Amino acid sequence: MKHMQRYFVERHQFQGNELLITGDDAHHIVRVMRMSEGDEVIATDGHSRSVRARIVELGSKEVRLVAVEELDQQSEASWQVTIAQALPKGDKMELIVQKCTEIGAAAFIPFESERVIVQYDRKKEAKRLERWHKIAKEAAEQSHRNALPAIHEPLSWKQLLVQLSSYNLALFCYERAGDQGHGAGLKDVLTEYKRKWAEDGTDKPKLLLIAGPEGGFSEREAQQAEEAGARLVGLGKRILRAETAGMVGLSCILYESGEMGGV
Repeated sequence: MKHMQRYFVERHQFQGNELLITGDDAHHIVRVMRMSEGDEVIATDGHSRSVRARIVELGSKEVRLVAVEELDQQSEASWQVTIAQALPKGDKMELIVQKCTEIGAAAFIPFESERVIVQYDRKKEAKRLERWHKIAKEAAEQSHRNALPAIHEPLSWKQLLVQLSSYNLALFCYERAGDQGHGAGLKDVLTEYKRKWAEDGTDKPKLLLIAGPEGGFSEREAQQAEEAGARLVGLGKRILRAETAGMVGLSCILYESGEMGGV
């Protein structure tokens, strides 16, 4: 199938084999892509249905389409990885959401930690959350994903620790991991987990990757994370920037899961 523009839609936008696209996506089809009646796109509800759809009517604010083929596409990773990211300053979270969505993150949990520089403001965060959702949607469409990653409201450090038990494996990225026998390299932990996963036969295991802010994590936070069940892991001999750690960790996890081929 030739490359087609992909759009995520709500389930209610499907009425049998008919589909109505409105809002920003309709504007994108009409004004940006300059499509015409008869042109085709891929539409997915982000859950269970993806179709090849043909445009039958173009309006200034809405586009009507009809499904011409049900698609059985699967581009989601077998290991569902959630990125827990300590709130970085500026627009770095936008980059993290965009690139980790392209790589294959299943969800994002922003959180506050001891050395977070950003002053949390609920009103501002609501706008930022809306912005992050839009970026994730665009990145998921561009990278031809079948599902939109969830983006949760920011949590406190204590709230995040409570979440750890709901994952099959929680990985705490810590630059001191490996020092004096404390923690291990990410590959070692994943190799160990792969053996356990093969024995347990867990379908779509849920992993949590916890990345710190610009100032890194404190020793106290590392201890608390470990006590809550996280594995302390290092991402190599170099110190990575706040916006880089999640991308590197996620790529390594998906590689070890067999996402890029092999066993």
